[in-house]
Amino acid sequence: MKPFKPEIVKLKSRKVLTVTTIGDPNKVKPGVSALFGTAYGTKFKVFKPKGKKMDIGVLAARWPDAHLKPKSKWKGIWALQVPDFVKQSDLLQKDPAIKVEKWPYGKVAQVLYLGAYKNERPTIMALHKFVKESGFKLAGPHEEEYLTMPTAKVPKTIIRYAIKK
Repeated sequence: MKPFKPEIVKLKSRKVLTVTTIGDPNKVKPGVSALFGTAYGTKFKVFKPKGKKMDIGVLAARWPDAHLKPKSKWKGIWALQVPDFVKQSDLLQKDPAIKVEKWPYGKVAQVLYLGAYKNERPTIMALHKFVKESGFKLAGPHEEEYLTMPTAKVPKTIIRYAIKK
């Protein structure tokens, strides 16, 4: 994947652990911390003693209403990909808000964005234009996959939408 070059690819469904937050993405750390705590607690205290490897993916989030509401009211559905064998009953957690879900995909349009989140808008608009010019329509919420920490010198983010004809 080349930076700033939109592409259309087909992705398989992913099993994920999720937590939903409301508010500015920079101020919802307790929810995201609970997500990581559940994922890594389950990995090391449930599956590792059984000799079972539990890979955990990078942080992702879906933003179903970011274009409709002020940032302080955004709904964020945060996710970490986990293996298909992980079930809700396996989760070692204190927060019942953490759920095991299946995120369906299929055809998606995506772009690798490099830079600060606050400057994403032109890249998002270029992706929307690419989708339309390719004969597709957006068919799902705005999704981001965070390949680096937000504090990285140059944050790397995959911006993605499900699409349909």
